[in-house]
Amino acid sequence: MNISSPIFLVGAERSGTTLLRLMLDHHPQIAFNYEFEFAVDRIDADGNWPDLSTYYEYLAYHRIFLSTGFLIDPSLDYPALVNHFLLQKQQRDNKPIVGATVHHKFHHLIKIWPKAKFIHILRDGRDVARSNIFMGWAGNMFTSTDLWIVAERLWQKLSTQLLPEQQITIYYEELIQTPEQVLTQICDFIGVPFDKAMFDYAQHSTYSSPDPSIKERWRKQLTDYEIQLAECKIATMLTERGYPLSGLPLLKITHWLRRRMYIQNRWYKNLFRIRRYSFGLYLQNVLSRRLGMKNWQKRVQLRINAIVHQYIK
Repeated sequence: MNISSPIFLVGAERSGTTLLRLMLDHHPQIAFNYEFEFAVDRIDADGNWPDLSTYYEYLAYHRIFLSTGFLIDPSLDYPALVNHFLLQKQQRDNKPIVGATVHHKFHHLIKIWPKAKFIHILRDGRDVARSNIFMGWAGNMFTSTDLWIVAERLWQKLSTQLLPEQQITIYYEELIQTPEQVLTQICDFIGVPFDKAMFDYAQHSTYSSPDPSIKERWRKQLTDYEIQLAECKIATMLTERGYPLSGLPLLKITHWLRRRMYIQNRWYKNLFRIRRYSFGLYLQNVLSRRLGMKNWQKRVQLRINAIVHQYIK
């Protein structure tokens, strides 16, 4: 069975995708899967499907895929296989509508599902960057804006390929301030009535009810210099999306500034991983990848998966 028009929630990581996904998944008619990047991550830049045997190996130690419990049907080609993953989610939850969150390479989704609908969630890039540092994904505000930039540019490109009825953009800040109003708008877009059960996620997850006070945390939690580091890269993109600037002087992006920030970024991320995984496991991960020793790499990755799982429960 082919799912002709799934719903995809796209945007930068740390933009509120988990909160909105939980809300959608608690709607009586919507089954919504968490991070579905494994459906597109192995599609190359030209849009070619991955070799299936190599793809199976990739899934064998992919932390998020393993957590889904999805079964692999080796009789299916690539598009049918990833469609079957969504189908399993739909059948498991016994709901008529199915969707998933995708943060990376989501422009490939329309090649598999040309009639898919997209919910684009947008959050202030300064708050996204601040959160990326907290997660250990970046080492400073200059480099941590990159993930937001990539996602927003990718959406900008994809949205031109979609019909108006296939896309909607919502703001995270509005979602936490007027959640029922925004969710009603999203439900209208999907074609289902709003249901207050969408707020039941707070009883079944670690996420609390929408809190308007977390809007613009960057104003309180960042130094002026950190704000300047972010705004010197994304000032234009912020204003284009309706986010006012801080009013601080914009830094000039010099060769030395860029070089220093990316050196610091690499150091911070490596140090974060060493602290979380231990130096021994970190070193094994580096060596197994550089030496191309797949069995060793798989064993190491499964150990890392177990550690990461402790932090996201």
